[in-house]
Amino acid sequence: MLESARGKDLEQVLAEGAAADPRLAPVISAIREIAVAAVDMAELVSLGLLACEGGLAVGSVNHNGDVQKNLDLLANDLFLTALRRAPVAVVLSEELHEPIVLHEDAPLVVAIDPLDGSSNIDTNVSIGTIFSVLPAVEGAGDLKTHFLQPGRAQLAAGFFIYGPQTALVLAFAERTRVFILDRRKARFFEAIATVEIPDDSSEYAINASNYRHWAPSIRAFIDDCVKGVEGPLRRNHNMRWIASLVAEAYRILNRGGVFLYPGDLRAGYSAGRLRLVYEASPIAFIMEYAGGAATDTVRAILSLTPVDIHMRTPLVFGSLKIVNLVTRYHTDPQFSAERSPLFRQRGLIQQ
Repeated sequence: MLESARGKDLEQVLAEGAAADPRLAPVISAIREIAVAAVDMAELVSLGLLACEGGLAVGSVNHNGDVQKNLDLLANDLFLTALRRAPVAVVLSEELHEPIVLHEDAPLVVAIDPLDGSSNIDTNVSIGTIFSVLPAVEGAGDLKTHFLQPGRAQLAAGFFIYGPQTALVLAFAERTRVFILDRRKARFFEAIATVEIPDDSSEYAINASNYRHWAPSIRAFIDDCVKGVEGPLRRNHNMRWIASLVAEAYRILNRGGVFLYPGDLRAGYSAGRLRLVYEASPIAFIMEYAGGAATDTVRAILSLTPVDIHMRTPLVFGSLKIVNLVTRYHTDPQFSAERSPLFRQRGLIQQ
């Protein structure tokens, strides 16, 4: 259910947040500067092939082994410049191997994926920016220590989606909100004051081409979805797969569903492919504040403590009942029994 509230711009909402809790002032300052940079980023994305000299040609491969495009590097520079204007001590970016210092004694650190889904740039599919705001760790001897905090330590998290509209999904002050960019005014306006994800759904998103590589529990869940009303879940399902994390998340925030990116048997995929600190944790923070859930198939993402700043994780997020159901496929012995024809028609959904 989406509770609509229009008229306030982002600046007004942030000012109200600061007035309600002065301790949020540094966080609000960081969000403000990130949003300013996102307005410029939206313009660059809208130019497509015209955005970069030489087009969107591949520039290099980053430390994660992911292909970088010119727009990735422009995005990284753009957001780093913006964060230099905020009370941010250290920044961790997907595009950088190591964190960098901005203002040594500032109270915050920011982890950011400057341009998530950049492989979709040249096909005109929605892409985005994901960010996480954390408290700086006092006395941290190693810059990485700032980012080796569990996801529940986050003070705010959000993502921008550059699509038909440019939207900001922002979780802070125990609420998830949606803002839409009015390009005519270069300002974000509140479109949804409180996001509440439906707690159940018959939509799921997964890359089905990897079916043969999945663990039995993931196969079992998807098999039961495909069986529809004749299967143990006793309802028909629709599959969605955009292959853009921010686009999948935005759809789920609006109408529910579940997104699954499990680990699998392929080389380099056993621990999943999404990064915990600047992809999975901020998305999980957003989902939980909207009444949803996010796990690594079993454990809550926000309970995980990273052991490396670029650590990868499996990720399942979305409607609470469905995320919990996926967990049961991994942990509940009765779901093994469901593979037996004797129990095949018994419903698993608890009403």
